[in-house]
Amino acid sequence: MAQTASGDRGTPPAKIAGQSAALNEEGALGKTTISSTVVQKVAGVSAREVSGVHALGGGVSRAFGAIKERIPGSGTVTTSGVSVEVGERQAAVDLDVVVEYGARIVDVAKAVRRNVITTVEQITGLEVIEVNIAVNDIHLPEDDEGEEPSRVE
Repeated sequence: MAQTASGDRGTPPAKIAGQSAALNEEGALGKTTISSTVVQKVAGVSAREVSGVHALGGGVSRAFGAIKERIPGSGTVTTSGVSVEVGERQAAVDLDVVVEYGARIVDVAKAVRRNVITTVEQITGLEVIEVNIAVNDIHLPEDDEGEEPSRVE
């Protein structure tokens, strides 16, 4: 196996076939792209981690998500209520949030924004330029009382 000019397999050579090697910021050859689906999932999970967030998505998307989650093998819906725009270096996130009754909405939104920015930037390396949050519902304690357990597993 050929070794690089420095003899260290982890370090790329300064020249490849007589041409200078183009290096990205990480010092590796090539380009890394991050799918918008990846950013959506990271943003969705990090938003749900915040205390006071009941769910993400509007009424229709939450209902569809609840049906989909009951289908074996479908997994959970992590991108419901999350939309993103992803560029080469930056991302913008829009969230539809349902807040628990009694939680201070402004504080929940601030905590969600902070957690989404921190997590997306740490995991993807993209700069998050904005996180827009639309609180479209409040979850009341009595909303859970009418739910019956599923008859099937």
